[in-house]
Amino acid sequence: MLEDLHCIWILLSDDADFSIRWNLLKGHFSRTIDKGKHISKSHNKRRERRFWTYLLVDQIDFNNYANYIYWNSVKHGWVRQVADWRYLSFHKFVKSDIYPHNWGYPGEFTINGDE
Repeated sequence: MLEDLHCIWILLSDDADFSIRWNLLKGHFSRTIDKGKHISKSHNKRRERRFWTYLLVDQIDFNNYANYIYWNSVKHGWVRQVADWRYLSFHKFVKSDIYPHNWGYPGEFTINGDE
């Protein structure tokens, strides 16, 4: 189960009801989980209780948040490179030549925690 969920939404100018959208999203998610899948009470409480909103103010802000979202699957160890996470709009931006397919992947690397 993913640790967190990040997204960028564009809402109509007269609509800023993030809460109802998160409620609908979480409800859909909960209904699609396999009936035999165990979800701990602590995880379920954490998932249900909180979310943060932030208004993106310009293109640089959008780019920074998109980069953070795309890198998140690598950061959490779900994939080795961004392009491997199939659930991202990243792939749409690759097709539009906005991002290169290998964005965020410098090749083989190791991290030595002793230094």
